[in-house]
Amino acid sequence: MLGDEDYETWVPPLQVQEETKDLLVLTSDKPIVLDWIKDHLINDLEAVARSHFGRQFQVRLGSVQPSSVPNQKESTRRIQTLPLTPHFTFDRFVIGPSNQFACAAAAAVAERPGETYNPLFIYGGSGLGKTHLLHAVAHRAVEKKPGLRVVYLTTEQFVNEFIYCLQTKDLDLFRQTFRDVDILLVDDIQFIGGKEATQQEFFHTFNTLQSSGRQVVFTSDCRPADIKGLEERLRTRFMQGLLTDIQPPDLETRCAILKEKGRAQGWDLPEDVVLFIARQVQNNVRELEGCLNRTIAFSQLRNSPLTTDVVRQALFDILPEEQEVTPNHIIRFVAQHYGIRVSDIKGRNNRRSIALPRQVSMFLIRDLLDLSYPEIGRLFSKHHSTAMYAVETIGKMRRSNPDFDATLTSFTDHFQRP
Repeated sequence: MLGDEDYETWVPPLQVQEETKDLLVLTSDKPIVLDWIKDHLINDLEAVARSHFGRQFQVRLGSVQPSSVPNQKESTRRIQTLPLTPHFTFDRFVIGPSNQFACAAAAAVAERPGETYNPLFIYGGSGLGKTHLLHAVAHRAVEKKPGLRVVYLTTEQFVNEFIYCLQTKDLDLFRQTFRDVDILLVDDIQFIGGKEATQQEFFHTFNTLQSSGRQVVFTSDCRPADIKGLEERLRTRFMQGLLTDIQPPDLETRCAILKEKGRAQGWDLPEDVVLFIARQVQNNVRELEGCLNRTIAFSQLRNSPLTTDVVRQALFDILPEEQEVTPNHIIRFVAQHYGIRVSDIKGRNNRRSIALPRQVSMFLIRDLLDLSYPEIGRLFSKHHSTAMYAVETIGKMRRSNPDFDATLTSFTDHFQRP
């Protein structure tokens, strides 16, 4: 149910207050812990208990008040904000159609913080580069003006610090930390939804910064309108600046990202390896990088050169399961690669931009499925001699053009996973 990190974060603060044959009462002095357990884990806890005891079982949550006299060492501590990741810069951010506008907006904010796009709200799915852009803003802004006070943190950390300062009656420390900055960068702001007291404090923090010309940048996995439990006054303020989204990268951008990640580790990745990995992970840059790191580690441990066979071995447990390949699978795959429709490949149009994908489809069907030329011809409403000519033409191109040969190899590798 939980990874090691989540377990260490949320389970140790819980204490058993009461236990009967069909009831378990768990308590904590940290409201944020109880909120998270209620939202993410309580149903799983009850299901495990029912399975273990063989009967209905209920888990209840309760709060306990922390000591009213805080430890002197704790009461004088400084709020620790998160460090910046050194390589999360604009120079290392791979730009493509899916993120170009968001990157340009972030760069503009970094050049002139507080003067344009305030607040800047970047939203999109997990692992697409939102955090990278937050760090890049900080790096560029400080590079331009070294004296700037920049704070980066996650919303979870903001909530935890607010709760701690509330409990220790040290809100002045909290306000001084977050209202006396030039740039405030907040990651995953969607998690503030439903936390009324935190939202109230955050509202005043936001107003103080914006009204005095200081820059605020947020990231979220969804638009402000879709954050559940968000106060309307915060929602409207999030939307009064610039909203920009990041979409999953296209194939070319994924390939460029892999090459950049490889160069950063001192690897000149073969084109067929890059294309193979890029086709396996389509929606998440973080997963894309994870697959690359796993492949490189596998290659180093086996002392083997990077090949598509090594990639398949390294990623065998996360690659999609092999399915029976049909001519239509191949035609759809080729159409998607060349950015045309299946109906174009099967149609009468003989423009070069259509004829080449059609010939590639015929070649792959012959190579992978060993269909006869008459059978291939019928699939495309062509004479068998047309299919024979297509296969011969693609074969000659493959022998004379190494880049084209690498592309075709990646196509066949796609359909020949172990």
